[in-house]
Amino acid sequence: MEIFAAIIVILLLLVGAATIAALLRDGRGHTPRVESHEEWSALDLPSTSYTLRLF
Repeated sequence: MEIFAAIIVILLLLVGAATIAALLRDGRGHTPRVESHEEWSALDLPSTSYTLRLF
C-alpha cells in the first residue's frame, strides 16, 4: 500500500512540474502589441445619447 502512495505522490509532483514548465514556456507577456493604423470613427452612431432622445 505504501508503494501505491509513493507512486501517486511522485506522479503528482511530475504533473505539477510539467504544469509549471508549460506555463513558463507559454510565452504570454511576450506577444507583440496590437496597433491600429486606421483612424477611428463613430460611423452611424448618433451624436446625442439615447436617453436624451426619449424626452
